[in-house]
Amino acid sequence: MNTATQSVEQASAGARLLGLLAQDLPPDRLTSDPLRTAPYATDRSGAPSGGEPLAVVHALRTDDVSTVLRHANALGVPVVPRGAGTGLSGGATAGESSLVLDLSRMNRIVELAPDDQLAVVEPGVVTADLDLAAAAHGLRYAPDPASAALSTIGGNIATNAGGLRCAKYGVTRDSVLGLEAVLADGTVVRTGRRTVKGVAGYDLTALLTGSEGTLAVITGATVRLRPVPVATATLAAWFATFADAADAATAITAAGIEPALAELLDGPVLDAIDAAEGTSLRRRGAALLIVQCDGAGARAEAERVVAVLEERATSLTVAADDTEADALLAARRLALPALERQGRPLIEDIAVPRSRLAEAVRGIAEISARRGVPVFTLAHAADGNLHPIIVVDASLPELPEAAWEAAGDIFALALRLGGTLTGEHGVGTLKRQWIAEELGAENHALQRRVKAAFDPRGILNPGKAV
Repeated sequence: MNTATQSVEQASAGARLLGLLAQDLPPDRLTSDPLRTAPYATDRSGAPSGGEPLAVVHALRTDDVSTVLRHANALGVPVVPRGAGTGLSGGATAGESSLVLDLSRMNRIVELAPDDQLAVVEPGVVTADLDLAAAAHGLRYAPDPASAALSTIGGNIATNAGGLRCAKYGVTRDSVLGLEAVLADGTVVRTGRRTVKGVAGYDLTALLTGSEGTLAVITGATVRLRPVPVATATLAAWFATFADAADAATAITAAGIEPALAELLDGPVLDAIDAAEGTSLRRRGAALLIVQCDGAGARAEAERVVAVLEERATSLTVAADDTEADALLAARRLALPALERQGRPLIEDIAVPRSRLAEAVRGIAEISARRGVPVFTLAHAADGNLHPIIVVDASLPELPEAAWEAAGDIFALALRLGGTLTGEHGVGTLKRQWIAEELGAENHALQRRVKAAFDPRGILNPGKAV
């Protein structure tokens, strides 16, 4: 089929789909005005989509999602599920002739069960809002992405998001007990359970978590809640070099200490935060490591961390109270917004074995120097997850070749150290060209067969992940 014929057929299928949706959905659910659909073409990554979407459906209930997928599948129209659009790998970009399924209005906390320490939520619930609702019962939702104030539970599940507390409490998958999802043909399925344990059948809940909207569309989730720690202790340590800070973070793990979080920021990131917020973080050192311990033994555990760091750090401060601790963590959460003010960030997301964190840091510095590309790096140091960020001129129509070369070198470095090219952001479109190298031919082929079993016509978020 030639390109012109294919375009005509796509346009015809799109028009027929819009007609069916206008007939089957309330008027406020469907948007086809180009001015209103254009923002859905990309996500926070800034990755280009190659066109503008056909329309946006603002789903309010599972039936809306089922109706959309049933018609789209029959007509072969691609569908891109989307939450808040805070993804950093291009996973929610919607190209030409695709239909966006916006789930952000499905934002109810359906149930909060303190005795069972769980909640049942719709996918559009904002992560921080669930955490706040759980706090009223002395509980919290443990996954803590830096974008918690904006990102949604559905988006977190789609990418298996991590965050600041994941070293101790795990990533999103570790807090998802069950799901309601709609398959490509509109069939509604329920996976998992409400119990902490359960091994009946294949673990479809774990499979769908992290599948980036390519296997099914999440319309509900039963998630695990955990007690709010009775105490926390937070400290900040500055270092002469970023590599010294990485070595110190590895030493904490080697000492058998399991902090709730250990966040690492290099000098250029500190400079960006200072410029954006009027702080003076960079003045105290070339790298900052923020560590928080929690639980009944938080203070004693923090003292052990101090013992590990005090001979390595150039400066060390233990937060006097929660206000001071919150200010430190707020600085970490402001890192990406600060870098976004300087240009378009290409945000990488590699993870390496924790013992090789310092090697990764040194390797990134070498790549930056060799390619002549500035790299800003921050990390969830306690689990070896690094975010090397290349910031380019936002006015450029596409990323410079040197930026792509540096990104490729960083991915190769991660794999060489026994790591992965994505720890928590997902593959999306930005990393898809490297995924086969990590998975290997047999694994990659198997994953594509899984995709075909769930989505035979390939309508769900095509061109993403595998």
